[in-house]
Amino acid sequence: MSLALSVMEKTSTDASPLTMHSSEKQETVCIFGTGDFGRSLGLKMLQCGYSIVFGSRTPGMSSLLPSDAEVMSYSDAAQKSDIIIITIHREHYDFLTELTEVLKGKILVDVSNNLKINQYPESNAEYLAQLVPGTHVVKAFNTISAWALQSGALDASRQVFICGNDSKAKQRVMDVVRSLGLTPLDKGSLMAANEIENYPLQLFPMWRFPFYLSAVLCVFFFFYCVIREVIYPYVYEKRDRTFRLPISIPNRVFPIAALTLLALVYLPGVVAAILQLYRGTKYRRFPDWLDHWMLCRKQLGLIALGFAFLHVLYTLVIPIRYYVRWTSNNRTITQVITKKENPFSTTNSWLSDSYIALGMLGFFLFVVLGITSLPSVSNMVNWREFRFVQSKLGYLTLILCTAHTLVYGGKRFLNPSNLVWYLPSAYVIALIIPCTVLVIKFILILPCIDKTLMRIRQGWERNPKYSESSLNGKTDI
Repeated sequence: MSLALSVMEKTSTDASPLTMHSSEKQETVCIFGTGDFGRSLGLKMLQCGYSIVFGSRTPGMSSLLPSDAEVMSYSDAAQKSDIIIITIHREHYDFLTELTEVLKGKILVDVSNNLKINQYPESNAEYLAQLVPGTHVVKAFNTISAWALQSGALDASRQVFICGNDSKAKQRVMDVVRSLGLTPLDKGSLMAANEIENYPLQLFPMWRFPFYLSAVLCVFFFFYCVIREVIYPYVYEKRDRTFRLPISIPNRVFPIAALTLLALVYLPGVVAAILQLYRGTKYRRFPDWLDHWMLCRKQLGLIALGFAFLHVLYTLVIPIRYYVRWTSNNRTITQVITKKENPFSTTNSWLSDSYIALGMLGFFLFVVLGITSLPSVSNMVNWREFRFVQSKLGYLTLILCTAHTLVYGGKRFLNPSNLVWYLPSAYVIALIIPCTVLVIKFILILPCIDKTLMRIRQGWERNPKYSESSLNGKTDI
């Protein structure tokens, strides 16, 4: 079991602190355990004006501890403070039963994590409360690493989840958290400890669905393009087009994935609006799949922006590709030999420049959307400004990117010669979801429909049986 997210080999007594809040009076805090996290937390608390007493099973051998801290046996150290931070592995909690009388009425702060999600039937904090009755157990600090405590919170999360059954004990611990320059977040009773302990073990929980969806899209369109552009020419013309695999085909897949994911960012909002119109109320819970989808919109948008960046990079290398240079030189030589030239087409020039211009404008707004979704930026704007960028500019970005793809297709959309084994071009399939979203959104903003939808979102109900008592769903869109 890991007591911290990062393990430090050595604790430096002159490490840079987090944002410090000096304490008006020197309060004594006891820390059980002299490992990496215990030493880092003790050093940080010393820097913030606390008096620290370490409890150790071998007090005389704790040479790496800060010089300003006292080191005693567990029993002696526990008598020095009414707040005791337990930085010990769960499997070593048994010795605490011998200190039941000494610990009675004291606040025990459990900071431990496990190696696996739901490793034990109960959380470590609940187990500690059962093991030492008469104490006030509070779960805290398990989402902060030893590295963050020593090097500062500029590159680490300042948020500390806290839970416990005693409100006064929680308040004491929250005061300590604030004095260290961290932000406490009350998660409720000790029943929430299991969720808090599982949190550091989760690997990108909100990114899992977007990653899987992106992978499925990329794989599908990659093989779709391979069938059309590699396998078909080989079967019918015996031409080797495998050289298109590294650049050409990925440069088709990436913009398709970017446009599709961008449309999927706004599709759940449209679906939610249709559900509210159908139900005639906002006081009903959305389906779980829709609720989870809406919570993943930011991640879907950022992944879409990543694919758009890849599309830009792959497009920039097109002129230096051997195939492109060979084709250009061969065409030039052919024109010289035959003494013929292709006439200038104003229509094609307009289409080409419009295609590029729409792509650049769409990509620029795409980047703006990505920047404003960052916490450091979104915290600097109010809700109306944030909604304007993410909603109004977001739909404008979707319109520009969709138009970019439409102009790219030009007259080829309805041309039967573009069908390969009855399969249309990949960009035709890529336009299905974006065009669907834009058409439905256009219908929803019609005055007759938008007025009803706004009334519903302001609390009006078509059917009065859904009273305010049923307000337990997630209806923000």
